[in-house]
Amino acid sequence: MLYRNCPGTIILFSYCLIAACTYSAKSSQRLLKKAEANAPYDVIVVPGIQFENNQWDTVMKGRVYWSKFLFDKGIAQNIIYSGAAVYTPYCEAEIMAMYAEAIGIPKANIYTETKAEHSTENIFYGYKKALQLGFKKVALASDPFQTKMLRKFIRKKVSKDVAIIPFVTDTLKMLQPAMITPSIPYEKAFKEDFISIKERDSFWRRLRGTIRGNIDTTAYR
Repeated sequence: MLYRNCPGTIILFSYCLIAACTYSAKSSQRLLKKAEANAPYDVIVVPGIQFENNQWDTVMKGRVYWSKFLFDKGIAQNIIYSGAAVYTPYCEAEIMAMYAEAIGIPKANIYTETKAEHSTENIFYGYKKALQLGFKKVALASDPFQTKMLRKFIRKKVSKDVAIIPFVTDTLKMLQPAMITPSIPYEKAFKEDFISIKERDSFWRRLRGTIRGNIDTTAYR
């Protein structure tokens, strides 16, 4: 009610909120150097994002190319892409895995986790899947906003040993000229029985999932 007639105030408030919940370029660079010093990691978990219009968007492209950068640098030895079919009928993890293989990451080093429907679940289930596969040294790799948003959740609900590696925007900009957008057989990730999370869950349950996760603690035991 307070902001109904103050669109400028709403925009400023939203900007400040986002700015407070993202790693700065300096912080991202510092965390990358820390990861390099502690490398290699057995596996990095990369959260998914919805696949629309039969092509990846900028965010998905950034996350997949960041995982390739970390793999090529020897910081990550394997990658788990995490994400179910949530907002569209395509399994996010499977789509990202296809793109990853298409841009040069060996299939033998790519894994998928297909239960997660929220960011919190991406890292919780991704970590559990990593342990199930026999990996011990695990990191989260994603954009600066998502990694910072998940920092406290990781410490409290996942493991204090999970490292955080937000992508460095300047590094991705340097890689951009060599980036390609390959064709993938995306229809293989299509889920026939798909029902959007917007139809299955209320707004408040989706928000709760984003903040706390609707975690199935029996998964990946």
